[in-house]
Amino acid sequence: MPGTRVTVMGSYITDLAFRTAQLPRWGQTILGSDFLMGPGGKGSNQAVAAARLGGRVAFISKLGRDAFADLARRTWTAEGIDARFVFETAEAPTGAASIVVSEETGDNAIVVVPGSGLKLTTAEVDEARVAIAGSAIFLTQLESPVPVVHHALRLAKSSGVTTILNPAPGLPLPDDVYPLCDYLTPNESEAATLIGRPVAGLEGAERAAEALLARGVPNVVVTLGAAGALVKNATVTRHVPAVDAGPVVETTGAGDAFNGGLAIGLADGLDLVAATRFGCAVAGISVTRPGTAPSMPTRAEVDALLRRTAQA
Repeated sequence: MPGTRVTVMGSYITDLAFRTAQLPRWGQTILGSDFLMGPGGKGSNQAVAAARLGGRVAFISKLGRDAFADLARRTWTAEGIDARFVFETAEAPTGAASIVVSEETGDNAIVVVPGSGLKLTTAEVDEARVAIAGSAIFLTQLESPVPVVHHALRLAKSSGVTTILNPAPGLPLPDDVYPLCDYLTPNESEAATLIGRPVAGLEGAERAAEALLARGVPNVVVTLGAAGALVKNATVTRHVPAVDAGPVVETTGAGDAFNGGLAIGLADGLDLVAATRFGCAVAGISVTRPGTAPSMPTRAEVDALLRRTAQA
């Protein structure tokens, strides 16, 4: 039901987005057409998405002591996100990303420096145990140190909390991480990194999902961008098409929108296919808007889109 507790652990990154017709070559300076600075980072984006969809969201992360950290805290206050377990360090700056967005397609190229996000410790995760254990869903990614992600997933599982790992950015994982993930949500590139071979299209996604199920994950959702997602578990194999909400403006943050939506869908009691379609609708709206966290839709917008597309 709306308002269910979701705890998200991950990075906060300030996004510096430049819109341009082409990528510069090394040594080249080009003029862009637009610039936006806003809150981002996979963890924070997913927390914002879940909060706008009606979840009671707690966020676990680590900031530097700088102006970007101030922007982060203002964002979470505005979205009603519980940031009691966002820690601080003087040893690293708050994370930042340079995002170059194509004027023509909305596709992007990103350089990210996680900064303080990589300083989060297992001891700080233990301090946040009360938030994790009190949740219906625990959602995390790989912009935090892998040992910290591993520790948090183990803590959530031991507390009986449903876990989602969005393995982004793509990194190899220890074998004992997989059974701690109730849901694993790679895109094609991330799935390829996990299984060690290329993944492309529906057939490739299904083969990758089979390999990941064999490692002990009960449910795999391979996201496919404009093609939607491939859902697979022991009893279901289903292609869930993307949900078209209008012309694409920018794809940055679409995966975070999807994961925040999936978490809320599952927390609300939807089955995996329905929760995946809900996540696709969240992502479908997000790509019609610029920015990452600012592009996340409200629950009313997603419900209206799903009703409209169901009637089409």
